[in-house]
Amino acid sequence: MSAEGKNGLTYAQAGVDIDAGNELVRRIKPLVRSTRRPGADGEIGGFGGLFDLKAAGFTDPVLVAANDGVGTKLKIAIDTGKHDTIGIDLVAMCVNDLVVQGAEPLFFLDYFATGKLDPAQGEAIVTGIADGCRQAGCALIGGETAEMPGLYAKEDYDLAGFAVGAAERGRLLPSADLASGDVILGLASSGCHSNGYSLVRRIVETSGAAYEAPAPFDAGRTLAEALLAPTRIYVKPLLAAIRAGDGVKALAHITGGGFPENIPRVLPEHLRAEIDLGAIPVPPVFGWLAREGGVAVPEMLRTFNCGIGMIVVVSEADAVEISAILQGEGESVVPLGRILPREARDAVTYDGELKLS
Repeated sequence: MSAEGKNGLTYAQAGVDIDAGNELVRRIKPLVRSTRRPGADGEIGGFGGLFDLKAAGFTDPVLVAANDGVGTKLKIAIDTGKHDTIGIDLVAMCVNDLVVQGAEPLFFLDYFATGKLDPAQGEAIVTGIADGCRQAGCALIGGETAEMPGLYAKEDYDLAGFAVGAAERGRLLPSADLASGDVILGLASSGCHSNGYSLVRRIVETSGAAYEAPAPFDAGRTLAEALLAPTRIYVKPLLAAIRAGDGVKALAHITGGGFPENIPRVLPEHLRAEIDLGAIPVPPVFGWLAREGGVAVPEMLRTFNCGIGMIVVVSEADAVEISAILQGEGESVVPLGRILPREARDAVTYDGELKLS
């Protein structure tokens, strides 16, 4: 008896639907086209994505690459069936890490793994990814969709993103002239961004709050809508400030680890950042999380952005001009502190109190 006659199994019967994958590709092609930019004009569907650096206007570029995910914020999207903004988070977590090095994001690729491929769900996810790419000015040139029954529950999925950017040689950040007296500016966040969600979800669970109910800290939105507010993409405003001259000396993306883990990544060993906690406009979500979870201020500062998603270091002479450029690009800019000599081990020190009430 032939193998076919014995059981007649197909790939679809094993849980993988090739037709659903083809349908998803058909649905997302217009989304991919919407992200085209100079240097990226191809269609998805080939074995690799192409990008022409010369067509993008670079003469002597250094490439900068980053990859990231969204973490357990995905679980809230899955549990609530709201999938259309989580892709913005995916792009943001990658491209914000490129721009802090002075690089312009050029192209993006995604990895989408699921237990059972639902083309409508996949289209919603890629809608967010394409939106994020347009906000960042980068092209979505490819990706991978993996249907893996037995590894993921049917409704579960995971996302990973990969971004490549470029900067002209000699224009990378941080610059070598960081000095005591430089001014620290903070750019407001849109909420929790994509960090600390294992703690967020634990607090929601213990509080008894429902995702579909009005948020305890924002009656105009459901708790799910408030917690799924997408990560802010700072790329275009920061590139405008960087290209205005040499005023921007360093940038730090405030992700997992908060201030104490991310700011030292751009500081030389002899300098520290002194942050005025009282100057931070803390969004209400963080006050609720701190109160409801009994989370101490030091833990808040090393888990969440607490209202500041990006740090910008400039010379005192350039602070007003750079602030005006960023505000003109739609950013909320906060004078947050100064760079000072490092007198002890701590690369980040604090003044004032965080307004969590």
